[in-house]
Amino acid sequence: MSEAEIIDRRDEEDAVARARRIAERFGRVREAVGHVILGQREVIDQTLITLLAGGHGLLIGVPGLAKTRLVETLGIVLGMGWKRIQFTPDLMPADIVGSEVLEEDEGGRRSFRFIRGPVFTQLLMADEINRASPRTQSALLQAMQERYVTIAGQRHDLPSPFHVLATQNPLEHEGTYPLPEAQLDRFLLQIDVNYPDEQAERRMLIATTFGEETPPQAICTPDDLVEAQHLVRRLPVGEKVVNSVLRLVRAARPDENGAKEFRDLISWGPGPRASQAFMLAIRAKALIEGRFAPSTDDVEALAGPVLRHRMALNFSARAHGTTVSSVIDRLCRTYL
Repeated sequence: MSEAEIIDRRDEEDAVARARRIAERFGRVREAVGHVILGQREVIDQTLITLLAGGHGLLIGVPGLAKTRLVETLGIVLGMGWKRIQFTPDLMPADIVGSEVLEEDEGGRRSFRFIRGPVFTQLLMADEINRASPRTQSALLQAMQERYVTIAGQRHDLPSPFHVLATQNPLEHEGTYPLPEAQLDRFLLQIDVNYPDEQAERRMLIATTFGEETPPQAICTPDDLVEAQHLVRRLPVGEKVVNSVLRLVRAARPDENGAKEFRDLISWGPGPRASQAFMLAIRAKALIEGRFAPSTDDVEALAGPVLRHRMALNFSARAHGTTVSSVIDRLCRTYL
């Protein structure tokens, strides 16, 4: 064996050992969050997948399902600074990104000083994001996309890592401003937060009302998260899995490239960003489950979270009681 081959083999062995170490660490993160957020294993997994993939998540669920507690727990366990913004109709962009104030020093000289808003954090919870005006929504969503804000012509970079977990209430729509399709597309996953099952709710009742709750502890650091995000982008994806992603996403489009049997149902479908979200999310899912390559099962498992907010049905389909979730299920059965 030549020296170059020996070096390549050592590099490969080091990469595998590193991947195992990261997978084991985030497996412990998953368990630690699960000890606090009971009965929401799928929600926890999808939120961790969002963070490991370097994206932002949209959590949709009725009040009282521990969405805020989830973000707080993740911030503690991952060692990240986190803040919460309660979105209301009177919230202004400056309340999110910050503003400049005029100050005067002892010598009488005046100058502007930039006061940073709550967006300058590593993990931001945007609570009920659809209650703010479109102008305010766009201020946050620009920060999500560009990872910096511009105030008075000056660029201010956001911390790294930077993630937004936004929430929406699916019940109350009065006084809300639904996110436009282009802005919804910036969320990597739409995570539906449902009610826990009876057994989980029983454990929750006992754990949260008897004695003192054990607070979560930090398991890793933001640097560990960034390292894991870099690893996720390097995990191999087989040709079969890539083809499955392409078939599924392209079939959900209502143009000549889409599937004929779905064109009469879909008003608009997912763009290339959906394919990119799939490629990152399935790698992240494999990693937290201790695998180093995703499969078509991962594509099927994440089809709903990736596609739900990136496609809409036309009036005829909705009138017949068809739902986006049922269409996604049919797409998976047909093309996976």
